[in-house]
Amino acid sequence: MELSDSRVIKADPQTVWKGLLDPDVLKACVPGCTEMSGSPEEGFEATVVQKVGPVKATFKGAVTLSDMNEPNSLTISGEGKGGAAGFAKGGADVALTAVPEGTKLSYNVEAKVGGKLAQLGSRIIDGFAKKMADQFFENFQLAIEGPPAGEEDPAEGATTDKKGWIKRLTGG
Repeated sequence: MELSDSRVIKADPQTVWKGLLDPDVLKACVPGCTEMSGSPEEGFEATVVQKVGPVKATFKGAVTLSDMNEPNSLTISGEGKGGAAGFAKGGADVALTAVPEGTKLSYNVEAKVGGKLAQLGSRIIDGFAKKMADQFFENFQLAIEGPPAGEEDPAEGATTDKKGWIKRLTGG
């Protein structure tokens, strides 16, 4: 299964780059992620709980970053094992391009599954993988930009027009 998309994030490429390398930001952005630890240099370990069709599983896996060309592009690769549910593995080639509105983040995602998950059929799996990728990059955009003025920031639990997490962390 492959998919490609892009979105414009209202931040400079360096800020977006820092977000892609931050385990706290990644944990908040990966749907169903309950744990994330590690570093960009050594890779990350993650635990993700997901329900795909009738199959619910806890995936434990590793995420590595490679082909890093700061702040222009990188490859994110991951593999998780979900016990009897099977496995999921895949990756995303991410490119960052400065545009007048901020940074255009383009991605190409490829995913594969095996075990019980593979028995669900490609339509269910493809739909789920697209939904996961869209949710991750939407969450990532919100983490960097912060919510639109006057909307509730789910991480803060209150109405706010504060800057995104990364901008708050870096004082940008």
